[in-house]
Amino acid sequence: MFGTKNRLVGLDIGSKAIKAAEIVESKKGFALAKFGMVDLPQGLIEDGAIKDPEAVAELIRGLFKTYGIKNRSVAISIGGYSVIVKKISVQTATEAQLHDTIHFEAEQYIPFDINDVNLDFQILGENENNPNQMNVLLVAAKKEMVNDYVNLAEMAGLDPKIIDVDAFALQNVFQMNYEPASEENIALIDIGASKTSLNILKGENSVFMRDVSLGCGQINQKIASLVSCNADEAEAIKFGEGGDKISAEDLSEIISSVVTDWCTEIRRALDFFYSTYPDDQIKRIILSGGGGNIHELRQLLAVETSAEVSTINPFQRFFLDGAKFDTEYLEKIAPQASICMGLATRKVDDK
Repeated sequence: MFGTKNRLVGLDIGSKAIKAAEIVESKKGFALAKFGMVDLPQGLIEDGAIKDPEAVAELIRGLFKTYGIKNRSVAISIGGYSVIVKKISVQTATEAQLHDTIHFEAEQYIPFDINDVNLDFQILGENENNPNQMNVLLVAAKKEMVNDYVNLAEMAGLDPKIIDVDAFALQNVFQMNYEPASEENIALIDIGASKTSLNILKGENSVFMRDVSLGCGQINQKIASLVSCNADEAEAIKFGEGGDKISAEDLSEIISSVVTDWCTEIRRALDFFYSTYPDDQIKRIILSGGGGNIHELRQLLAVETSAEVSTINPFQRFFLDGAKFDTEYLEKIAPQASICMGLATRKVDDK
């Protein structure tokens, strides 16, 4: 899987930070070879849109140089409202036949002009209700966004081999580390700076996906408006580094109110899933992203959803050389590294 020739660096370009990871096969199994992260100044990337490509490319070049990442072949991912993922049913056909008809099929489901999107699909198997039909996972991404990310990678001197979807990268690393039971329903919830992705799995297949515009940036905004500080200072205060600028009670109240809003939105999305799959109870929720480490979220979400809630460790099955890596640091930022590690599991020319 991780032969030198096919190896890719996973490059996760978020709105708050950029992460890069490289995985190799060693005598001790799959091992983390490189990992690095750099914070992004406010406003360079907003809601997935790259506002200053040259500044972001410069940060990516610096990240690769600082952490000694020589491989220039990368897997990157996109998400948000410019990406549509839908499970559809179509007349049973071969993959080659579906290639010829997928544009026609997709037009019924995609809310964008079909000429403005890149399409891909994965055949999932026979439709459970109609033997003459098959289930297909349809993915559409706006060409403009794909081109922006490809151009950014190339501007940074990299060769983008794969454009993935954030939710699928997360799914890949989860399945590699945890091997869920074939009929188990699991919700993967990634809470980033400005976007939260929900991906519900039944065994190995994704059956429901949704993005909502909420994230850790909301906590920073509330802190900034309360104590009149900038975004970077608000970020420090959120992690308890604000000295006497905010009381522990006020900070706790802000986190509590934002987390309550998140749980309401997540509950709403899960209710929509249950209206489509009334018999499929979700017993496990796995959190990732910057919000994955918020203890209060785990507690409240467990109560709201009657599910077991835990935080992902994308490094769980990988050998970490203690001489090369600060394992305490990796443990702390593990939820934020999930998409990056999922991208690093991809290889050249896979689907």
